[in-house]
Amino acid sequence: MRVKICGITNHKDAMQAITAGADALGFVFYKASKRYISPEDAATIIKKLPPFVEKVALFVNEDAHTINQQCRLSGATLAQIHFDAPDTLLQELNIPYLRVIRAQSLEYVRHYSDEYRLVDAFCETYGGSGKRLNLEWFEKTDCSKIILAGGLSPDNLKELSKYGFYGVDVSSGVEASAGIKDPVKVKDFVERAKAL
Repeated sequence: MRVKICGITNHKDAMQAITAGADALGFVFYKASKRYISPEDAATIIKKLPPFVEKVALFVNEDAHTINQQCRLSGATLAQIHFDAPDTLLQELNIPYLRVIRAQSLEYVRHYSDEYRLVDAFCETYGGSGKRLNLEWFEKTDCSKIILAGGLSPDNLKELSKYGFYGVDVSSGVEASAGIKDPVKVKDFVERAKAL
């Protein structure tokens, strides 16, 4: 299973996540978030990272020009789109993207089933809320292209074993405080996710 550690704000946390075996790191380019990092500060971290790690930039309510510009500036390799972006915007992106489905019911889980997407719990804020999804929604769903987020922690990963998710995404569930990761929780999370 693929693992993304989101809400990275410093190089130490980034390297601890990579050393633990994370496949991707998330950088939040949404100023209202407690885990916000500027594209310039993200670039200083990304430049020091080893190869073969996906660098994901998270966007909320931005236009294609801004997304392209900030990904280029930061060195991000994937744009995570946390809002209902029209297809015209997605077609203008110069970088691969990942849709985020903020699920409020079973029907949402099956949106865009032909593409890889991140499914998160709906909340008024965007990301890192620790709110969990109803796992029953996934019982008769092909989860092989779903990256699950929302309320995950090392303690509840075992519950996911029967669904066959492509990956998991965690932020608040491995933190010591908002934007600061707990290395023990990160290590435990990655190990347990990879064992599923």
